Amino acid sequence: MQISSDRHEYPAHWEADVVLRDGGTARIRPITVDDAERLVSFYEQVSDESKYYRFFAPYPRLSAKDVHRFTHHDFVDRVGLAATVGGEFIATVRYDRIGADGTPASAPADEAEVAFLVQDAHQGRGVASALLEHIGAVARERGIRRFAAEVLPANTKMIKVFTDAGYTQKRSFEDGVVRLEFGLEPTDRSMAVQYAREQRAEARSVQRLLAPGSVAVVGAGRAPGGVGRSILDNIRDAGFTGRLYAVNQAFEEDRAELDGVPAYRSVRAVDGPVDLAVVAVPAEHVPEVVTECGEHGVQGLVVVSAGYAESGPEGRERQRALVRQARSYGMRIIGPNSFGVINTSPDVRLNASLAPESPRAGRIGLFAQSGAIGVALLSRLHRRGGGVTGVTGVSSFVSSGNRADVSGNDVLQYWYEDPDTDVALMYLESIGNPRKFTRLARRTAAAKPLVVVQGARHGAGPRGHAVRATRLPHETVSALLRQAGVIRVDTITELVDAGLLLARQPLPAGPRVAILGNSESLGLLTYEACLAEGLRPHPPLDLTTAASAAQFHAALSHALADDASDAVVVTAIPAVGEGSVGDAALADALRSAAAAAPAKPVLVVHVELGGLAEALSAAAGTAPQPAPYPAESTDAPTRTARWTQTGAAPPAAAPPATSAGAAPRPSGGTPPAPPTGHGAPAGGPTPAEPPEDAHLIPAYPASERAVRALAHAVAYAQWRRDAAEPGKVPEHENIDERGAAALIERLLAHGEDLTLGGDDTCDLLGAYGIDVYRALPAPTPGAAAEAARVLGYPVVLKATAPHLRHRADLGGVRLDLADEDQLRRAYAELTDLFGSPRELRPVVQRMAPRGVDTLVRAVIDPAAGAVLSFGLAGAPSQLLGDMAHRLIPVTDRDATSLVRSIRTAPLLFGWRGSAPVDTPALEELMLRVSRLVHDHPEVVAVTLEPVVVAPHGVSVLDASVRLSPPPARDDLGPRTLPAY
Repeated sequence: MQISSDRHEYPAHWEADVVLRDGGTARIRPITVDDAERLVSFYEQVSDESKYYRFFAPYPRLSAKDVHRFTHHDFVDRVGLAATVGGEFIATVRYDRIGADGTPASAPADEAEVAFLVQDAHQGRGVASALLEHIGAVARERGIRRFAAEVLPANTKMIKVFTDAGYTQKRSFEDGVVRLEFGLEPTDRSMAVQYAREQRAEARSVQRLLAPGSVAVVGAGRAPGGVGRSILDNIRDAGFTGRLYAVNQAFEEDRAELDGVPAYRSVRAVDGPVDLAVVAVPAEHVPEVVTECGEHGVQGLVVVSAGYAESGPEGRERQRALVRQARSYGMRIIGPNSFGVINTSPDVRLNASLAPESPRAGRIGLFAQSGAIGVALLSRLHRRGGGVTGVTGVSSFVSSGNRADVSGNDVLQYWYEDPDTDVALMYLESIGNPRKFTRLARRTAAAKPLVVVQGARHGAGPRGHAVRATRLPHETVSALLRQAGVIRVDTITELVDAGLLLARQPLPAGPRVAILGNSESLGLLTYEACLAEGLRPHPPLDLTTAASAAQFHAALSHALADDASDAVVVTAIPAVGEGSVGDAALADALRSAAAAAPAKPVLVVHVELGGLAEALSAAAGTAPQPAPYPAESTDAPTRTARWTQTGAAPPAAAPPATSAGAAPRPSGGTPPAPPTGHGAPAGGPTPAEPPEDAHLIPAYPASERAVRALAHAVAYAQWRRDAAEPGKVPEHENIDERGAAALIERLLAHGEDLTLGGDDTCDLLGAYGIDVYRALPAPTPGAAAEAARVLGYPVVLKATAPHLRHRADLGGVRLDLADEDQLRRAYAELTDLFGSPRELRPVVQRMAPRGVDTLVRAVIDPAAGAVLSFGLAGAPSQLLGDMAHRLIPVTDRDATSLVRSIRTAPLLFGWRGSAPVDTPALEELMLRVSRLVHDHPEVVAVTLEPVVVAPHGVSVLDASVRLSPPPARDDLGPRTLPAY
């Protein structure tokens, strides 16, 4: 139990686990009076040089006075933090608040001196950088705005820690000491530095798990079968390049090996380092194993044992204890309840999983929170025939199980810089930190495709997953993921379909699709599927069932050379009869034509044609090659082909795509051959693998699947082009940020979680240039007439009772009242219809120009962050859910796309002869709301409804604002792992 020191309670929320530069973990926590012995022991292990750098003089030991000063803090003006591993200090940092004269001070003084000391054995691991982030966040929370540090010029490492942090700083030199002063408010550069450090550290932590130099399987049974023994056999059979050990306390004392693998009774007994331990023992024995691993210096754990949070409350507590114990030794965990991990790199060849087949090496990264789904995905990517087929393998596979520690976010960090992964596929049953996931997904998607299918969309996630509560519906989260560049699919079949296309083919430059094949009906189905997916297909070219391989080659070559098409879908049905084209010949013809024009994607739709699907993705054999296709056959077929009539003229051709506008093709695309003896599909020999330059064409058993995969690729390619020019957050001159901050501070002084009244709402929004039509209460007809005289005619009379608010369809609103007589008659009508004024709560408002009623809303969701939403007011948004969403801060391009993203957007742009409304003014209004919420995290909800968008200008007729104190830590805070 931690004991508070002087004035304040122990700040438990400052405790955090962090990932260090080398991928290990450490715990950061406040230093208390209980830490005297730890501090002395820590100091004794620091070199004399490091002590000299800290105190500017020889300082061999700490006096009792020093120990008292460094362990007694008030957690306001004097704060000390320690980084610990295994419960022992490895580094410390402290700040002391000072006044303008440099002497100790209290608030309102807003400057503090800061000093670090890092144990020599842990220098270079990024400990000081992590401590600086955390002590900076603590200081900001306590009202400190600047740090000052004095450093000896020879202490270049510490100077670099400060200068690399990205804060705005001032540097001076006096009396042989470098003095650094820097503000603590996050800057774009400091956040970029923090995110870059986070990426390197978390990627390295996953790399240590996926590319270990040595692996111990704890719980490997003596007899074949069982979880531990199966994993041991899989690691050995995959040809793991490192050292492998079998560990089981039930082994005989004289046993030296298990089926050729060195055997030990405990991890402690292993003669040599162990980088990764795969734990496959009953849950009650796992703590003992973790202790052995931590004391032996194991870097990470894959826990396949079950019996944790998925089993109920007792298991959840067991899972929390497991994570805390592992982190105390600096280890990260995949699992528990994990299916295992795979890395097919020829330098590693690790199959530490329960997968019945070792997957082929390839360019697809695969992450699954479900072991069963992981098996299904591996199997689909592995096998040929019966669906999307071909030699497209896996670079790495991670089954997170209960996702207690390592999550999809960590794996994304690894894939982002992994040169062996071109496409990332993820099956997620929960997203623990949606805000961070969207940030990482946006960055990853800018470099390589990220395809996600999410299970448990309409209910709670699996019991084993710790998930932040979110108030956003699944559709909103999906929209935010798409905004971040994520390719959202609904099934694992779509996941594989899209993944194989993206791994094998270039991104399309646009939505124009050429269709050709030997079946008129299949071509028409493909045409209709393209229209349904929002693509722009050309009328199908029917080559007839008598088409030869040469005619397929010529037609595909012509379509690929046509500047009016961005992609080609080839349809094929089995041909029968003498002289019909064979599968291998057709596949060779298609590959040859596609290889000659590698800038456009090609897809094949086949019906009961497994031989063609396999041939398309297999390399040519060693048999003599057929003669090149005749030169005359490169023209489009004329006699045996016909353009299928669709009942409509072909879509207008878009301008040809330029090289600058074309999205880049994912690198790689063709996997290397797997190790000898592995990767063969069940029931058959290992197929010949294609050479590195082979042009693999994905094949699909149905038009809808092929076209849907292509539509995903088209949308992703467009997102990549848009992301290259992301827009900007405009600066508006008439924004009073300080005035708004003062008003918010004054209002929150009266209580937390406030819904503002009308006048305060108007004042706060007015500080950001958002004018709200004031509504004056009208408890009597006379009060209504007086309000109208103040506002000026024409006016509106409306009831604001909850059951009538925003319900003009119920008759609770009277518009365009030109004088007092009309106003009094309208007042009498409302009271006759709906009851007394006390029940109606009538108000009078100035008449706004007529236009389209819309809704603008901003909320801060505890999981997803700040979100701006837009839709048409009334039935479109309430009944049909026709809303669009963007993450805050919104850029000018975001605002433009937001207006156009809803299905009812044509009503804003002159639908059926109506006058177009002022969408630029609407976009500016949304940008101002976004800026308000972004500048002031205390503004947790803003609703503007209705916002009437007229041909000229917008009118905000009603608004509500909710305030709440911001959380102590937000997304601008220091790097931390999820708390356990």
